[in-house]
Amino acid sequence: MEPFVVSARKYRPQTFKDVVGQEAITNTLLNAIDNNHLAQALLFCGPRGVGKTTCARILAKKINQDGTEREDEDFAFNIFELDAASNNSVDDIRNLIDQVRIPPQVGKYKVYIIDEVHMLSQSAFNAFLKTLEEPPKHAIFILATTEKHKIIPTILSRCQIFDFKRITVKDASEYLKYIAEQQGVEAEESALHIIAQKADGAMRDALSIFDRVVSFSGKQLTRKAVTENLNVLDYDIYFSATDLILENNIPELLVLFNKTLSLGFDGHHFISGLASHFRDLMVCQHPDTLNLLEVGDDVKSQYQEQAKKAPKEFLLKAIDMANDCDLQYKSSKNQRLLVELTLMKLASITFDGEKKNSNFIIPASFFAKREPVTNGAKTVQTNGSTQKESPKPTQNQSNVEVLEEELVSEPVETVSEPEAVINEPKEEYQPPKIQIGNLEKRVSGLSLSSIKIKKEHENTKSPEIAHEDLPKDSFSEEDMQKHWDDFVHQLESQGRKILASNLQTDVPKLKSDDTIWIELPNGTMKKEIEREQNLMLDYLKQKLNNYSITLQITVNEEVAKKFAFTPAEKYEKLKEKNPAIDLLRKEFDLDF
Repeated sequence: MEPFVVSARKYRPQTFKDVVGQEAITNTLLNAIDNNHLAQALLFCGPRGVGKTTCARILAKKINQDGTEREDEDFAFNIFELDAASNNSVDDIRNLIDQVRIPPQVGKYKVYIIDEVHMLSQSAFNAFLKTLEEPPKHAIFILATTEKHKIIPTILSRCQIFDFKRITVKDASEYLKYIAEQQGVEAEESALHIIAQKADGAMRDALSIFDRVVSFSGKQLTRKAVTENLNVLDYDIYFSATDLILENNIPELLVLFNKTLSLGFDGHHFISGLASHFRDLMVCQHPDTLNLLEVGDDVKSQYQEQAKKAPKEFLLKAIDMANDCDLQYKSSKNQRLLVELTLMKLASITFDGEKKNSNFIIPASFFAKREPVTNGAKTVQTNGSTQKESPKPTQNQSNVEVLEEELVSEPVETVSEPEAVINEPKEEYQPPKIQIGNLEKRVSGLSLSSIKIKKEHENTKSPEIAHEDLPKDSFSEEDMQKHWDDFVHQLESQGRKILASNLQTDVPKLKSDDTIWIELPNGTMKKEIEREQNLMLDYLKQKLNNYSITLQITVNEEVAKKFAFTPAEKYEKLKEKNPAIDLLRKEFDLDF
């Protein structure tokens, strides 16, 4: 029994033409070799499994070929691979530098491939700088890494950088199709697309998944086998869910979600996949964006067919709702309810029910002929026809109830014959009488009674007092400061601590012209006090019985130095008030 070789090693590209999805880089390297423009230090960076090490090995063989070598010559003596993850010390780099000085025995160049170069230590990078900048003519360094940002700038400036891109789903699926043909495996195109999507741009991962699925299903590779083995929801689940949403079938939709959970998938997987499905349907709405749909041709026709049934407005709202649910899923305490609620909202987007009508419209069935509803009203015979007299509203009955009762209690009869409209007398429309409050006490604004009531109201008003007649009692500075402190304490009890703190910044002083003067350290505090000064002045005027008091606020930034902000400044303030504190600190060796 021969040992099994994984496809990633068995089908590793041997030439630049075999490399998948990196045509720009491979063409650049080929032209550099042909024109003798190859740099002596190259840096290959990009995601995992996209061909960095493969291109480095192909390049190492290519530059040593002169046409006289054997076909199976691999120039193993000229190629040195170093794993920087395990050889990242200064001593390892020194050993490498010592080997660089020795010229090659076969071929023209010695190539040093350093993989995962970002794992080198800082000292190892520094020891490598001089050799990397000025290596011998026979030495070429190829550095490979998945994390370029971890490499120091001095190394980056000495290298020619090649950025490898992720391999597209189309390129990966085509290469998988080639591998399947080589191994005699019959694979569905949609199954290969699922493997390529699961690989997320890494060809090595795609080949590993391919080997695993082939071991599971044998020589027949179907979409169902791939979805079962990779724990991926099949497209059919999302197609069925979208059909139920468009049909507003909430019960069946919830049953489908429960079936999905029973298969071992969580709600987050389901709702994120549904959002991606809505995105793919939106992509199918326009032929220019159809190329963005990364699925097989057989599944693409299903998407196009369902996209015709889904309006753009629905898809926009559906994507927004599903994306919101995706963002809220991890923080939700009842995650299943969150997904079910989102599914019910999605199924209600296209629902044409009465709950969607924001404006009140009387339905047509209201005007159909029906039996009169008495509801406590009297029936009156008028000209051979039966009419109903509405009961008189009580004093406490609201106007809306009166109008609603008359609207509901008086049926509108439809006339089928045009002669009936001509023969019957046309009654004049009488608007409903609206009674508001007690009408007996309401009088006209031009009547004698209203004038009398107005005069009585004016007599009850308190007479206005002129500003000159207001009291202006004299008061002392101590009284003013006492009431000032009382006002500050009231603010603190009400929770307005910022304003109270601003008012306590300086001790107010009294000038000769009943003006209270306070000095503040900055303009911000001044604006805060000016905004509330009327409330404070009203309080002081009432307490001091002097209504000519004014407030003067000035700003002096030197005042800020008086206040202690740091622990050392606060300690000095306390020591000035009580020198015994310094003795206490020294006795017990206390810190600030």
